[in-house]
Amino acid sequence: MSRDGYTGFSRGEARTRTATSLNFETMGPLRRLVKLPWGFILLIIAMALTGVAMLYSSAYTNPNEHNLWYLQLTRFGISFVMMLVLAMLPLSWWRTLALPAYAFTVLLLVLVIVMGVTGGGAQRWLQVGPVAVQPSEFAKLATTMALAWYYDRVITPTSGRVLIHLGALAIMIIPAALIFKQPDFGTTLALIASAGVIIFLAGLSMRVILVGILAGIASVPGIYFVLADYQRERVDTFLAQLSGHATNALGESYQIEQGLIAIGGGGVNGKGFLQGIQSQQDYVPEQHTDFILTVIGEEFGFIGTTALLLGFAVILGWAFYSASQSQSWFGRLASAGAAATVAFYIVFNVGMVIGLLPVVGMPLPLISYGGTAMLTTMACFGLILSAHMHRDEKLSSTGII
Repeated sequence: MSRDGYTGFSRGEARTRTATSLNFETMGPLRRLVKLPWGFILLIIAMALTGVAMLYSSAYTNPNEHNLWYLQLTRFGISFVMMLVLAMLPLSWWRTLALPAYAFTVLLLVLVIVMGVTGGGAQRWLQVGPVAVQPSEFAKLATTMALAWYYDRVITPTSGRVLIHLGALAIMIIPAALIFKQPDFGTTLALIASAGVIIFLAGLSMRVILVGILAGIASVPGIYFVLADYQRERVDTFLAQLSGHATNALGESYQIEQGLIAIGGGGVNGKGFLQGIQSQQDYVPEQHTDFILTVIGEEFGFIGTTALLLGFAVILGWAFYSASQSQSWFGRLASAGAAATVAFYIVFNVGMVIGLLPVVGMPLPLISYGGTAMLTTMACFGLILSAHMHRDEKLSSTGII
C-alpha cells in the first residue's frame, strides 16, 4: 500500500520521479561513492577536523590529556568508514533493522540499570572490556528508526489523526523512562524532542501539540522533585542566574561562569590558536567534552564561533531538505529524525554553555571528545545519506514496490 496520500512535509500529491535509486543499486562500489553528496560529506570532515584541532588546544598544557586529539581522530576515521557503509544500505534494510535495533538498545538500557558503571553521580555506562559505552546515545537513533518504521506501517490516506500516535508515544516513552532512571535528564529531553519532531511531521494536529506543551509545563514542578540532588542543584543555579541573584562562583556555578569568561575574553577575533588563557590553564572544567565551545570562543572569537554554527546550520538545512525529497514515509521520517537528533545535540550544548539552559551534560557533535556520541552522530549522517541516495525508493509493508 502506498504511503504517499498524506505527508507531514506536504499535503499534496507526491511527485513522480525516475527510479534513480534502483540505478544506484546496480552501480559498483566505486561509482556509488562518487554519486554521494560530497559537498555535505566534506563539510562533515571539516567540522570533525575542527574538533580535533580544538581538542589538541584544550589539552596542550595537560600531559595527562595530550593524546585526546589523536584518539578523537582515530574514532572519527572509524566512524567515517561506518558512515559510508551505512550510506550504501537501501532503505528497506534500514527499516528491517529498525525494530531489532530498538529492542537491543532497550535491553542495553535495562542492563545499565542492573549492572552499569557509575560516574559523576549517574549510572550511564556499560563496560565492554576496556571500553565504556553509553547506550542512551544509541537510543536516540534507535528510537528514530523505530518511530519511522511504526508510522510507515500505520499511516494511510484515511488513517486517524490522533489515535495512531499512541503507539508512537509508547515507543518514545520506554527508552526515555529508562534513561531518566539513570539519571540522565538532558539525554531524556533530547530523545523526547527529536521523537517529537517525527510525531509532528507525521501529522499530529496543533491542538494536540498545544495540549501536550501545556501538560509538560504543568508537570515541571513534579519533575523537579524527582530529579537527583546534583540535577536540582544545576536547575537552582540556572534559575538564580536568570533572576540575577548572586551564586557561589567557586561552587555550583563555577563551570558556567568560567565558560562565559572564556567566551567573552575571545572578543570578535579571538586570541588565536593555543593562545587562550582559560583553555590553556584549564580554568573551565570538562572543556574537552561538554564545554569545548568555550575553547573555540576564546581562541577564535565571535567570528569563529559563528562560522562553526553556520557550518552546522548548512549541514542540518541540507539534511532536512533531503528528508523532504524522500518518496517513502520511512525515508522522510527516519532522515528528519536523524537530523533532529543532531540538531538537539547542538541546541542543548550551546544553550547550556552560554547559560540559556541548565548544565545537562550534552556533547557538541563532531567537536566534543567522546566515542559513543561520535558513533551516534556519524550513524545519523549515514542514515541521512542513505535516505538521500535512495530517495526514490518506495516501500510497501513487505518491501520495495
